[in-house]
Amino acid sequence: MGPGVVVTGLTLGALAVVSLLAVQANGAETRTAAAGPRPSASASPSAPAAPSASPSAALAALPAVSGTGRRVVYSVSAHQVWLVDPKKTPQVQAAFPVEPGSVSPEPGSFTVYSRAAATTGTDGRQVEHVVRFAQQSGTVFGFSAALDGVAPSPDPKARTGGIRESRENGQTLWDFAPTGTRVTVIA
Repeated sequence: MGPGVVVTGLTLGALAVVSLLAVQANGAETRTAAAGPRPSASASPSAPAAPSASPSAALAALPAVSGTGRRVVYSVSAHQVWLVDPKKTPQVQAAFPVEPGSVSPEPGSFTVYSRAAATTGTDGRQVEHVVRFAQQSGTVFGFSAALDGVAPSPDPKARTGGIRESRENGQTLWDFAPTGTRVTVIA
């Protein structure tokens, strides 16, 4: 298969996903409007925005090469997570940005092997909804939400594998990914 065919296939797949996300985002805006205004993001550089768990046009479309089946997809380069369930419509149940730790997991397919409702993160912050999926070179990788809402400031001297999301998105991921759920890490 030539590179032109692959690029064309990826482009068509991306267009289909973007169209699906646009339709879903329109429905999410309608539901959100009925629920009232969203809280605004903090202007503080250390505090992450609290984005909705619903996909929006501001977030990248699910990459075409992200595995199959029910899964959590984490893009290291895009700092984004997608929760995918092909048995539901839409297949992308949620998409949101995340803040990585100082070390990133290698791309591959993993399985959620442990969870903790609350604990202390490797950066010393109190975290909740911890979903661990990989251990590489002595670093544990997992998703979590800081109780104080502060994004990690990775210390380049420390090996931290915590991938932080907002508390709202942490709850969404916690509900979606019990032990045994597949996690696909892409570049």
